[in-house]
Amino acid sequence: MSQRGPVSTPIAPYRTARVVRLATTAALGGFLFGFDSAVINGANTAIAEIFDLGSGAMAFVVSIALLGSAVGAWFAGQLADSLGRRRVMVIAALLFAVSGVGTAFPPNVEILMLWRLVGGAAIGVASVVAPMYIAEISPAGLRGRLGSLQQLAIVLGIFATGLTNYLIVLAAGSATSEWLLGIEAWQWMFLVEVVPAAVYLFLALRIPESPRYLVEVGRPAEAQAVLETIFTTDQAGTVAEIQATMDTEHKPRFGDLRGRRFGLLPIVWVGIILSALQQLVGINAVFYYSNLIWQSVGFSQDQAFFTSMITNLVNVGTTLLAIALIDRIGRKRLLLTGSSGMVITLAMLTIIFGTAPQVANADGGLEPALSGATAGLAVVAFNVYVFFFGMSWGPVVWVLLGEMFPNRIRAAALAVAAAAQWIANFAVSTAFPPIASQSLTVAYGIFTAFAVVSIFFVRRKVPETTGRSLEEISQEATSAAA
Repeated sequence: MSQRGPVSTPIAPYRTARVVRLATTAALGGFLFGFDSAVINGANTAIAEIFDLGSGAMAFVVSIALLGSAVGAWFAGQLADSLGRRRVMVIAALLFAVSGVGTAFPPNVEILMLWRLVGGAAIGVASVVAPMYIAEISPAGLRGRLGSLQQLAIVLGIFATGLTNYLIVLAAGSATSEWLLGIEAWQWMFLVEVVPAAVYLFLALRIPESPRYLVEVGRPAEAQAVLETIFTTDQAGTVAEIQATMDTEHKPRFGDLRGRRFGLLPIVWVGIILSALQQLVGINAVFYYSNLIWQSVGFSQDQAFFTSMITNLVNVGTTLLAIALIDRIGRKRLLLTGSSGMVITLAMLTIIFGTAPQVANADGGLEPALSGATAGLAVVAFNVYVFFFGMSWGPVVWVLLGEMFPNRIRAAALAVAAAAQWIANFAVSTAFPPIASQSLTVAYGIFTAFAVVSIFFVRRKVPETTGRSLEEISQEATSAAA
């Protein structure tokens, strides 16, 4: 596995505004990804009350969407190779819209979970097609920053749903109170999603298809035309280079991922483990359950919502920092910096929760009672943890997944890696509430251990891709697998 640092590849002059517009449209799928995955944070208390759900059942309602995400991610690569990247974006937009309406009006908890699955499938599809499309239309020197737009869109979606949930609760009085048109506040939290889904659908219909997909399906002239709307020079040579990396005797398939060791190619295992570690450091326990965490340690509902919104703002700000740094200092260095910071802050939270006075909770376990300086220190450590994740593992993993695989297996490998990410997310989201209800110390201790593992994994296994063309990365990964 290559360990070399950032290198510079000559880049043809390009139209920055054009490529940013295309990448931003693709990244809107990330906005909906973040919105749909985090909207449950504001509605979970109301849903638990209305459907009389305990912590275990509520955890499954929250996390069942992640099973849908795994399924959506698994099939997204095949769909992207057969229908094209743009059509798959349209499918994702439609799924987001119908799931928002369906989740708002469930007659029972079973139907609620069905619509959560549909929304999760949309998230899974978006998690694959957006980084794929962005990587395939971006100049090498901009690819890290443009790929980071996916994570920026995700955190903006998380922030947007936190803000709209907060404003809806303020206007209605509580999550279960009736608001506009006699519809309860928690239902409006889901209905709001229809608006960005409609915008995504409209814009996805107006962007060109990925040039690499066009070459793959035998339309090189169209691929060249698309590339020449991005670059200012003749792109016949680029099309020929793409074609050379895609010359195989059969269409891409999951069988191409097989390798001699442990059943898969080494680069595919790197993608799978990288994806899993992004979740196993616990970030989505923050975004799915932060309101419940803060309420459980003594915050009021308004304070919990407001504290969670601050955390979301921190996540947005640090993603902007990552966009500024990712093409300058490299993917690996950012990942290692983020891992080190997460180890320190997660260890601090483990100690804080472990040494605070313990009180009995409704599930028969013990939970820390934070107050005064201890509560303030916990909030600071919580947000510094989000800072280190947001400037590293949040955006960098999506960028790497979009660019690290050979051209001929990119769609299938990205689908497998993304599916692994959603399975890990499901495991964390399902296990966290019952573990946390017994001991937040144990929960955060586990996250700390995985953050330590992430340092050693990145140092030994993750390739540096900064400043290199997709074709150069593809050729090296193919040679390493041979």
